[in-house]
Parts: sequence; structure tokens; C-alpha cells
Amino acid sequence: MSGLDLAAGLAYRSAGDRSDPAVLLVHGYPESSYMWHEVLPVLAESGWRALAPDLPGFGDSEPDPPATWERQVEALERFTRELDLGPVALVTHDWGVLIGLRWACDHPGSTSALVISDGGFFADRRWHDLAKAMRTPERGEELVASYTRDGFAAAMRAVSPRMSEESLEEYWKGFADQTRRHGHLEMYRSGDFEKLLPYEGRVAALGVPELILWGENDQFASARMANRYHEELPGSEVAVFEGAGHFIWDDDPERAGGALLDFLNRRAR
Repeated sequence: MSGLDLAAGLAYRSAGDRSDPAVLLVHGYPESSYMWHEVLPVLAESGWRALAPDLPGFGDSEPDPPATWERQVEALERFTRELDLGPVALVTHDWGVLIGLRWACDHPGSTSALVISDGGFFADRRWHDLAKAMRTPERGEELVASYTRDGFAAAMRAVSPRMSEESLEEYWKGFADQTRRHGHLEMYRSGDFEKLLPYEGRVAALGVPELILWGENDQFASARMANRYHEELPGSEVAVFEGAGHFIWDDDPERAGGALLDFLNRRAR
């Protein structure tokens, strides 16, 4: 039984006073809201109300098939609406970028600031090799069925040596049953980048402050994307962390959290 709060069917972690301005943190794959556990209290101590949901089928949230990109966006909208959050500073990572920015563009006025980390929102992007495997019929099924707890830990630590045992345990919840594992395939197979063609220019059009955070050694989303965001979003700020990989919130939570807090306090109050 989860000890997390629940809203709109999603388990979530939170910190801070309800009267404080809201920060909504959206995790990536194959993580959960636990990826934000170090930054939540830091935000609260600085006068922010921080909320981090487990997306459907991840962490302590139950699956809600089909686990498509569109369904994840809908789940995020239900979550924000049920909690009546108003404009939020939106913080995203990996798949959370695709889900969060699509939600933000579909609901102009819902965000007061954007923080984008290690995830592309470009119609001409190409998937990395792991994603290609998951998007391939039969091969994807074999891949997600093959994961063991030890194999998962080894794969994650190969790209994020600092990832803790507690983090691995939390992220492994997303592989707890066949429905959850199949949901991974549904999400990736719905991730056709041409769906972003109607969104070109719409992130900039939101007119809110933006911060781009990236790991220099990201093996899944090249740090070149950080520079592209910076060029396409006038007035945006960018920080690329030397020595960090794709999972910057696990690799370097101190630097990532510090950059986030500094940005929010300066530009999102």
C-alpha cells in the first residue's frame, strides 16, 4: 500500500504550503516521482509548493491502459485540474518533456515557467536505439519481458553510476507486472515525432521564462539539443553539466537542484 497522496488516480509526492506558488515536476522513463525526492524539500524551504506525480503505470500509480503519449498528457491535465493548481512552474525530464510540453502547449496560460531537461520536443528528432527496439513488434515484447531486477539495475547504473539502490527499487515498480511492461511499449509506439509538427513555435509562444538543463554525456538525447532549445527560445537560460549523463537528477542532484531553485527564485516569482 502506497503512503503517497492520490489525485485524479495518480500517486504523488509533495512538499510545501498550499498557498505557495506551485512547481509541477514530471518524471521521465523508466523513473517515477522518486527522481525528484531530493529537490522537493529544497523547493519547499524556499517558499514553493512542489508536486511530483507518478505517471500512470509508474511508481505507485496504477496503469490506465492504453499507456499512449496522449493518455499520459490527459492524465497530467486531470491531475492539475483536480488539485486546482493554477499556473505552475513546469519541470520536466526525458519523456516528461514530451508529455509536459505537449500539455503546456495544449493549455496556454497553465504555466508560469518551463524547465526542460534531457528530452527533445522537435518534430525532426530521431529515436535512440533502445526506443527503436521498443517500437519494433516482437522485439519490443521480448525486451520488456526479459528484464530482471538485477539486469535492470546493471543497465541503469551503466548510464548513471550514482543511481542509488533506493532509486532503483522505486523505478523497478514500473516493471511489476505485464500490464505495466506492455504500457512501456504503448507509450514508445505512440511516440511519433511528426505529431509535433503542429507544435512548432508553440513553446516559445507561451511567453514564459525557460531554463534548459542537460547532462554533457547524455547517451539518449545529445547535449546539442540544449543549444537548439536555447536558440529557438529567446531569453532562455541553459546549463550543461560536465560529467553528468542523461539522468542528471540522479547523477548530480545538487547542481541540478541548485540551478532549478536559482532560476525559479529569479524569474518565476
